[in-house]
Amino acid sequence: MTQVTFVFFSVALDLINFTTVFSIHLLMNKVFVFLLITSFLLFSCSDKKKDPRAQDSNYSSNLTQSANGEDLIKTNCYPCHSPVSASHDEIIAPPMAAVKMRYSRIYTNKDDFVEALVSWTMDPKPEKSLMKGAVDRFKQMPKQEFKEDDIRKIASFIFDNDLEAPEWFAAHEKEMHAKRGGMGRGTP
Repeated sequence: MTQVTFVFFSVALDLINFTTVFSIHLLMNKVFVFLLITSFLLFSCSDKKKDPRAQDSNYSSNLTQSANGEDLIKTNCYPCHSPVSASHDEIIAPPMAAVKMRYSRIYTNKDDFVEALVSWTMDPKPEKSLMKGAVDRFKQMPKQEFKEDDIRKIASFIFDNDLEAPEWFAAHEKEMHAKRGGMGRGTP
């Protein structure tokens, strides 16, 4: 009986060792597959899909050296002031076409327009706003960490160009001005 017990325990130990080795092998395979998938997900994303500001802490200064007003407005302004929103309810800030329309009513020459937009963007405060309705609806625009030169390029681009506006914008503008007798709620 001792030999039978010994053989039984020997077979049981072999089985336990096999099971342990097999379990470890399966675990290692699972870890390998996990690492492979994780690596693929991390490294397969194209840099074109990433926000360039997240890649480089000197983004603003690097962009200034190579960008014009159009590049700057698309990268820095349109994420909030979108010209392609489906409705007025989907936006988080007024479209840049509305900003241009409002500022150009007050500032008809380029130098004054650019100065006013730069002043607002560098230090946005409700009491300085020409767009009181936008401040009421969207709250105060946060202070931006852009270089003044970049803001000047953006403001010049806005003044010099027709900006794309969302499809709903013309009807919204007409409705809002009809309610207010043709006047905005900001200062004249």
